[in-house]
Amino acid sequence: MATITYVEHGGIAHVVEVENGLTVMEGARDNNLPGIDADCGGACACSTCHVYVDAAWVEKLPGKDDMEEDMLDFAYEPDPARSRLTCQIKVSDAIDGLVVHLPEKQI
Repeated sequence: MATITYVEHGGIAHVVEVENGLTVMEGARDNNLPGIDADCGGACACSTCHVYVDAAWVEKLPGKDDMEEDMLDFAYEPDPARSRLTCQIKVSDAIDGLVVHLPEKQI
């Protein structure tokens, strides 16, 4: 299990425990956190689970694959270095303490 901190655009932080094997998106959805819509249910077919990974974590996460890169083109104000789709980040002990910042809106 990993502790993930989801920081809303307005600064409110939600610290939740997420089971290993789930995705960061599923952790938000299962805890009814605002700001991650996950319209496609985690199929990497939309960009509504977009977040900005905290700078301290960017290099610690596995890289983006081509599909995620393509979908990020549709996200609201993507940041080439920090933007990720939470449906593509698997939870494990290795990401315990991860901090993600939600954009102003999802599109």
